[in-house]
Amino acid sequence: MKIDLHNHSYFSNDGLSSPEKLIKEALKKGLDGIAITDHNTVDGWPEAIEAAKKFNALLVLGQEISTDKGDLLGLFLSKKVESRKFLEAVKEIKAQGGVAILPHPFHFPENFRGKIKDVAKDIDGLEVFNSRGPVSLLDRMALVAAKDNGLAMTGGSDTHLWRTCGSAYAEADVKNLEDFKKAILERKTSVTGKKTSVLYLVAPITARRFWFLFAEKRKRRQK
Repeated sequence: MKIDLHNHSYFSNDGLSSPEKLIKEALKKGLDGIAITDHNTVDGWPEAIEAAKKFNALLVLGQEISTDKGDLLGLFLSKKVESRKFLEAVKEIKAQGGVAILPHPFHFPENFRGKIKDVAKDIDGLEVFNSRGPVSLLDRMALVAAKDNGLAMTGGSDTHLWRTCGSAYAEADVKNLEDFKKAILERKTSVTGKKTSVLYLVAPITARRFWFLFAEKRKRRQK
């Protein structure tokens, strides 16, 4: 089973694609499904659930949370994580039976601001391959850190544009999502991926600009 565990739709303020487009692209690339992990919101879940049902795809409900120590991925969630304090956010994830992953832990400027060994007992894994991060050495550092600290290994495209979805994924020899989650917790996943063009780094910047213009236009209408 192959699942891209890090994806942003247009429900993130730096995403450009619908959940449906993300899912279709992942399936086209031979994956079984994706995780939807928009920044600090779960507003995209209903649309993603509908699209997953439409295309008979697997879907992991998730969220990328901006915390005081950097980004944190919550996977297999049932509700939004509210806290912006790292350890409290981890507790929120665990309280609802979710999985806590550090994404792009060494990719500056989105790197984890702390020592992984200090939080290894609290989290479940590290994203050891991030397609959007251009420096492969930083992924290898994450792989070493995962092994050294006994953490699960996950991978994701960190897509902000549908074309890159499915460029990286976690894989496990299982037949359903519950067992996939169990494989992560038992450190039985492997990761495959390739780097996307650095041109796609521009996508979040473009999205933020469009989001700003849209917000300003809406404000003017309300006056």
